[in-house]
Amino acid sequence: MDKVEATTTVRDFDPISGSIPATKLEITVSSCVVGFVDGSLSPPSLSSVVVLYTQGVECKQWREFGRTEVIDNTLNPDFVRKFILDYFFEEKQNLRFDVYDVDSKSPDLAKHDFLGQVHCTLGEIVGSPASRLEKSLGNINAKWTCKNSLFFPHRGIPGRKCGTIILSAEELGNCRDCATMQFCANKLDKKDFFGKSDPFMVFYRSNEDGTFTICHKTEVMKNTLNPVWQAFSIPVRALCNGDYERTIKVEIYDWDRDGSHDFIGEFTTSYKELCRGQGQSNVYEVMNAKKKLKKKRYINSGTVSLLSFSVESEHTFLDYIKGGNGSNDSLTLSFPVWEGNPSQSTSLHYMNPYQMNAYAMALKAVGEIIQDYDSDKMFPALGFGAKLPPDGRVSHEFPLNGNTENPYCNGMEGILEAYHQSLKTVQLYGPTNFSPVVNHVARYAAAMQDGSQYFVLLIITDGVISDMAQTKEAIVNAAKLPMSIIIVGVGQAEFDAMVELDGDDIRISSRGKMAERDIVQFVPFRDYMDRTGNHVLSMARLAKDVLAEIPDQLISYMKSRGIKPNPVPAAYATGTQPPTNPRTPPFTT
Repeated sequence: MDKVEATTTVRDFDPISGSIPATKLEITVSSCVVGFVDGSLSPPSLSSVVVLYTQGVECKQWREFGRTEVIDNTLNPDFVRKFILDYFFEEKQNLRFDVYDVDSKSPDLAKHDFLGQVHCTLGEIVGSPASRLEKSLGNINAKWTCKNSLFFPHRGIPGRKCGTIILSAEELGNCRDCATMQFCANKLDKKDFFGKSDPFMVFYRSNEDGTFTICHKTEVMKNTLNPVWQAFSIPVRALCNGDYERTIKVEIYDWDRDGSHDFIGEFTTSYKELCRGQGQSNVYEVMNAKKKLKKKRYINSGTVSLLSFSVESEHTFLDYIKGGNGSNDSLTLSFPVWEGNPSQSTSLHYMNPYQMNAYAMALKAVGEIIQDYDSDKMFPALGFGAKLPPDGRVSHEFPLNGNTENPYCNGMEGILEAYHQSLKTVQLYGPTNFSPVVNHVARYAAAMQDGSQYFVLLIITDGVISDMAQTKEAIVNAAKLPMSIIIVGVGQAEFDAMVELDGDDIRISSRGKMAERDIVQFVPFRDYMDRTGNHVLSMARLAKDVLAEIPDQLISYMKSRGIKPNPVPAAYATGTQPPTNPRTPPFTT
């Protein structure tokens, strides 16, 4: 289950440690847009997202905490992604939930339609009946409602209820088990006039007040009445919060493009029942109560069977870091030919004596965080798309420090120094090929598949790519290796090609072969630039978003290979320094 989690805050209590961890609450968000015109016309489709802001105790500044996923084509979204917050009874913890209609894939909220917001405190949610708070949206966007006044005639009129948001809180248990299960169905009801059905399942856990909270959605299986869904993993605490006999409700729908999914039926089970594994006890009749009332000979709307079920302890990113399953980071820059002379202010590589250029800022923002997880802080830094001295040979894979035998730079300062020196010695030259450097890092990663090292490749580019097909193939092959790829776009060019490489919406494929994992994260730096010119804030925003997927990508690789965290080295217990990871082979052209 997707979640956005806070860094644990602590309060003085224990005389030895001086602190205790806070109570963790899971906040579920659902909202309902109401007040549209009844009749033959449909309301405008919404692709909605909710953004949570928290407020500092002293400075009172609102800061973005996280976002739900985007749900398309519905006025009643029920979000799967949760917010995990630290809760303190003794504090007033102010929260703000902003609702947006999403118009594009841009992370910049200014490019989307603001619909409204709700203010409350965390205590207000907890103190509501059954810890479920429903509030009307405030600060309704008058421009948006005017544009859609045919469908929302009451928006903006005082006293009219224009929309609501529902917030539910539940304390999280300490269970760290993760359940992996797979289901299939047989003879589901036919819902499509010209076909069969496009079924998917939605899982809900029951709450103490008898309501249900969504916790997982399967993928859609197209045009079949006998689907076999992919196996999925879910934390046990998300499924039942550690109560093994708590009811789990499963609904089956026929997917429709316009979001009006057709209900096929439902069944209930429990974690205790699922633990029995494959067998007759885990074959469920799918029941549709309305259909049963209408048809005397109704038996069921099909059956669902559990194909497999397993449980293992859920290892965290910190478990792997503590065990020395380390990261070895390869930082890479691109030099597109048409950016001109770095000494000219029109170039993206312009070396301004008073401030860093966008390449350097992106490199520093990401690198300063990654380097904390590398024991010796020595990084191979590569460039591509340039003519090299002395003979002007074109290279798409050269060391920034000019040393082919040892391309390693000492920390971020060493990388930045090598970058600036390379701009003085090489001639920027196209075409811009990504695949050589992806394959270069992949070769090293292929030699370290035991979990001892994890590679993070950072590519900074102006968005132009000359070898798209080869790069796709390289990424698909790299997806089965211990590596992640971060692409930061600089400048004002269109980044459609980079968005295609990021597999958030559509998993990247090449020659009919799908990537095993989503290992690419792309962001355009311009969406994070602070409008007041505060470069420190711009870099912090960039680093937060671009690195957010790395822990989950590392865990997904380790889990796919059955690699468990190493025991914490004895050296940590004695206070001596643990041995450093061996470096990767020297750079070769």
